[in-house]
Amino acid sequence: MKNIARRNFLKYTAASIGTASLITATHNINSASAREKNLTARVNNYADMSPDEAISELMNGNKRFVEQKSINPNQSRLRLAEVAEGQAPFACILTCSDSRVAPEIVFDRGLGDLFVVRDAGNIATSGEIGSLEYGVSVLGAKAIVVMGHKNCGAVQAAIKLGSTSGFIASIVNEILPAVEMAKEKDGELIQNTITANILLQKSKVQTSPIISQLVKENKVKIIGAYYDLETGKVDLVS
Repeated sequence: MKNIARRNFLKYTAASIGTASLITATHNINSASAREKNLTARVNNYADMSPDEAISELMNGNKRFVEQKSINPNQSRLRLAEVAEGQAPFACILTCSDSRVAPEIVFDRGLGDLFVVRDAGNIATSGEIGSLEYGVSVLGAKAIVVMGHKNCGAVQAAIKLGSTSGFIASIVNEILPAVEMAKEKDGELIQNTITANILLQKSKVQTSPIISQLVKENKVKIIGAYYDLETGKVDLVS
């Protein structure tokens, strides 16, 4: 009788633990889902967003990414169907083609949230600026982020090669002015050049009459940013 009672007790205890674990897991899933729904609701109201709010959303997303608390919003099958009908990104990102730099991951965003323009060295040539014009004037994005990153290969090439030939020259030559600016500063040449290049390309974006008018009307804000490959952190550059 004692053995039977003991077995029944163990079965009851195991069932109770299993139920408690299931309740806890369900609660965690529901909490994460609620956070995503709240975040998605805020972002989907992008038309009412200010440029500062758009930048805040990006930086908050990066904070989650760095802290390994990403919630991966707007990546569901439902979202896939929603954006198939059209796009309404709240921010434009001009960044490097480097495979280690992925804006949607770095800023913890999903489908339809970001209008991303990428090339080696995050350079702002006419094609890139035209794409950004489309992002803000047609799609309604509220912010433009020009983002460089640590150990940028394109910047290293510009420092090493200087003026060169071939198609790569079209990239390197756009960065050379930043190299010259960086030589006038104390510190590591590569780091100073990356920062100078961010500001240089940002200034080129600002030459767009369409973008500059939207900035003047406080409908769009342009910022520079630096991504650390080792930590995943994005810092603003000014």
